[in-house]
Amino acid sequence: MAVPSEKAQSLNRVVRILESFSQERPELGVREVARLVELPSSVTGRLMLAMKDLGVLSQNPMTRAYSIGPRVLTWAGTYLSTCDIRIVAYPYLDELHQATHETISLYILDGGDRVCIERLESTQNIRFVAPRVGRRLPLHAGSAGKVMLAYLSEAAREELLVKGPLEALTERTIVDPTQLRVELEKIRRQGYAVSFGEWILDASGVAAPIFDRNGEVLAALTISGPTQRFQGDVLPEYIEKVKRVARVISAGMGYRGREGD
Repeated sequence: MAVPSEKAQSLNRVVRILESFSQERPELGVREVARLVELPSSVTGRLMLAMKDLGVLSQNPMTRAYSIGPRVLTWAGTYLSTCDIRIVAYPYLDELHQATHETISLYILDGGDRVCIERLESTQNIRFVAPRVGRRLPLHAGSAGKVMLAYLSEAAREELLVKGPLEALTERTIVDPTQLRVELEKIRRQGYAVSFGEWILDASGVAAPIFDRNGEVLAALTISGPTQRFQGDVLPEYIEKVKRVARVISAGMGYRGREGD
């Protein structure tokens, strides 16, 4: 195995430091980051100070803790402005939002997780706390995650199912791989996924897959809200709406369908 160069090693450390921050951990001290990235505090401190000087990190003058800096937000804005699927999808997300008045979210695949890249919040008085743009969530919990997991290649899907215990985000999260395989097969047959309290206990959602020009799953579109509003005739109505809009977005991404579609 090739030994990484000093520059490559430093870059790797910088990326690991950035990835230690999250919405659950927005502000961290040097020692906390050092523990998370498994580096000496002295090395971590020098790197974080340099990152602060470049605007990559910010430092709270009172607590001396660090957070993500303004330069990263500029990069994020550049990414979102050039993300083709977001540009293609937005008018249809807005249409779905106006038709349902529920929270509409667009997720993309990122490794073994899903990441929210667009969200339109419910206009109703009672709503649930939806994931913010940039939030990373596992694939096995929730309708959007399950629908993407269902349409991964068998090899990729199995790799995720067997790599370790699946986390139970709520008491309704499916964590048994055998049971989850049955659920994923059902999703592939019907072309959509539903969830009731799988990652937020009182929230439900319906999701459909978005495919790229090569027929590979690229993203997921979801309608979500409080479970009390996802009952009776509204559920099949939302299912048909989310499937229709996902097909339109897929076509906009160059997807021409599979045999039998």
